[in-house]
Amino acid sequence: MNELTDKQRRVYEFIRDTIADRHTPPTRAEIAEALGFASANAAQAHLRTLERKGFIELNARLSRGIRLTDDDASTEQAPPASNAMRLAVVGCVAAGAPMLAVEHVERHCEVDPGLFSQNPDYLLRVRGDSMIGAGIFDGDLLAVANVPEVRAGQVAVFRWDDEVTVKRFSREGSNARLIAENPDYADIVVDTRRESLELEGLAVGVIRSL
Repeated sequence: MNELTDKQRRVYEFIRDTIADRHTPPTRAEIAEALGFASANAAQAHLRTLERKGFIELNARLSRGIRLTDDDASTEQAPPASNAMRLAVVGCVAAGAPMLAVEHVERHCEVDPGLFSQNPDYLLRVRGDSMIGAGIFDGDLLAVANVPEVRAGQVAVFRWDDEVTVKRFSREGSNARLIAENPDYADIVVDTRRESLELEGLAVGVIRSL
């Protein structure tokens, strides 16, 4: 750690502490916000330096694609001794803000990973009834896994027009169709050439009450 500057050490320690607390790395935007950097690009510059010095490994395809390489830090990344996973429960998400920003985390809870089709990274509290046909109801906790892409027919969490929505995905040329599972709601069609549509994660399970 002696070869790190004060800022680099702060970035490393924030990543380490976030992983220890949430069992998932922070995004570049969360690092920038927490440490007072002007932009996510400033955080990315420090991440590249940490990678070059061998403290982390980066996966550019994932918004949370950061892995600590230090053996002691790896111990801190380990889940609880039991089979349970400790996940953040995310409530209302402000427009444009990171999903796991501290102000959006309602609490943390331990859940059995066997409940899900793959290990989730966080739980998102569902608001609204547009997906009741898929068994996702208002107030449910949706288990979400960070993935680089979504396939047609999968249910996922998207950020569109500064709002976060849960929908079934389909693609028609350059248009992405976000399909509601309730006849009272129209599908959302997004021309990805002109509009921004970001994948926040894949739905991998639902908890009705916790």
